Amino acid sequence: MTDTTSAAPPPAGRREWVGLACLALPTLLVALDIGALFLALPHLSTDLHASATQQLWITDIYGFMLAGFLITMGTLGDRVGRRRLLLIGAAGFTAASVLTAFSTSPAMLILARGLLGVAGATLGPSTLALISNMFRQPRQMGIAISLWAGCQFGGAALGPVIGGFMLEHFWWGSVFLLGVPFMVLLMILGPLFLPEYRDENAARLDLVSVLMSLCAILPAIYGVKQLAAGDSGTLYVPSAAIAVGLAFGILFVRRQLSVEHPLVDLSLFRTRAFSSALSAMMLACATFAGASFMSSQYVQSVLGLTPAQAGAWQAPAGAGIAAGVLLAPVLVRRFQAATVIRAGLLVSLLGLLLMTLLTSTSGPVLVSVGVGAVAIGVGPLFALGTGLILGSAPPEKAGSAASMSETSNVFGSTMGLAILGSVGAAVYHGRIAEHSTDPTVRQTVADAVAAAHAMPDARQSAALLQHARVAFTDGMNTVAAIGAVVIAVLLVLTTLALRSGPAVDEAGSSHEDLAPDMSALER
Repeated sequence: MTDTTSAAPPPAGRREWVGLACLALPTLLVALDIGALFLALPHLSTDLHASATQQLWITDIYGFMLAGFLITMGTLGDRVGRRRLLLIGAAGFTAASVLTAFSTSPAMLILARGLLGVAGATLGPSTLALISNMFRQPRQMGIAISLWAGCQFGGAALGPVIGGFMLEHFWWGSVFLLGVPFMVLLMILGPLFLPEYRDENAARLDLVSVLMSLCAILPAIYGVKQLAAGDSGTLYVPSAAIAVGLAFGILFVRRQLSVEHPLVDLSLFRTRAFSSALSAMMLACATFAGASFMSSQYVQSVLGLTPAQAGAWQAPAGAGIAAGVLLAPVLVRRFQAATVIRAGLLVSLLGLLLMTLLTSTSGPVLVSVGVGAVAIGVGPLFALGTGLILGSAPPEKAGSAASMSETSNVFGSTMGLAILGSVGAAVYHGRIAEHSTDPTVRQTVADAVAAAHAMPDARQSAALLQHARVAFTDGMNTVAAIGAVVIAVLLVLTTLALRSGPAVDEAGSSHEDLAPDMSALER
């Protein structure tokens, strides 16, 4: 076993920090581009005459393809070179963005969004893996990851704001062209400032494992999204899709344990720090996604704000999480990393508790404060947890570790939207059924608002609006309460983990837990 403690890793120089800027700016613009989609959806649907089913595929196909190819692309980068795969992905993302912006039919747009997902799957793991290779000192790596994550979440916060502005002055396709100039800049500057890294001993890609991973992830993601939509006539199709995904997932794991060169190195899960951080981030993602989903509908359908106004009031969510990840490396200079994570989770818990107290007349300030507190609180967990995941993996496996981190976040967000969104919808259905038997009104609060505005009787319209808004707010309160329980459990588990000693894997290597003091990130 090689002794890595005898010499400290060299510090990053000017080239590495310029390279980080090359990686961070496209990350900002990609997140901004994606964040603007939901605002553009009504405009492009009208222009392209997209049906309800086509609209669903326009919004979901990107996430399907992204989740399906993250693991493959992360491992592929370890084999063919992370910089090479990043530049290929940037070229593909640029071409797909142009194709998306100038789509002339729903089918063309769905195809373009699918290609965007495949190209996007190369970006996250490649950038994270390159950061872990370029910044070997733990403190510098923590700062670099925080800056990268800050750009990612900052872009998500700016997306609705800038997207709303552009939609008022340009056509809907303009929002998909925002990242093109920066992707072109990446392709020019990348070869100059980004070093190449690959696993020199990597074997050929196991195509059977690739196929199995797709067959496991895609049906599972499809199933939970269909359950979250709640508009299918039967539960058989989404349930069957989830069952198929789970079956292939079991087969995938068995193959990874038996083949000589697996697509995913499952031995990484023997490191307690790796598995703990991955699980905590997935649960936090689920909670944040559920709270954000409910609050975004609240400001539009309950408070009646325009898309541009709603985007502005939702911006604190992305800005909050960006602030959380950027503050994390500053705070760990004075406090233990586990203490910073627990303090952040406590802030999130307070934000969720505030959301349980909101009423249909609370106004946008309180909901913005609540979801913003949730966001800023989970920021340190994302920043320090991502650094811990990458730091737990050997350099030649950085791409695989990064892809699992990204996949965990996607799964967490999807499960949060599916489970918490379904809970919120169930509460809404139960409450509104006490006041209306109209099946259209009972579908969603947006349908109820539209039906109320179409009523000729002003008194009946006002009554329906009031009942629908109260019913939806009750659902949001319930989702926030469940999220508060999840965050409270994470707080307890993190505190208990402090009492545990370092875990030792089968090879005899000692690894620190997520909660002990994560000294690798604090030095």
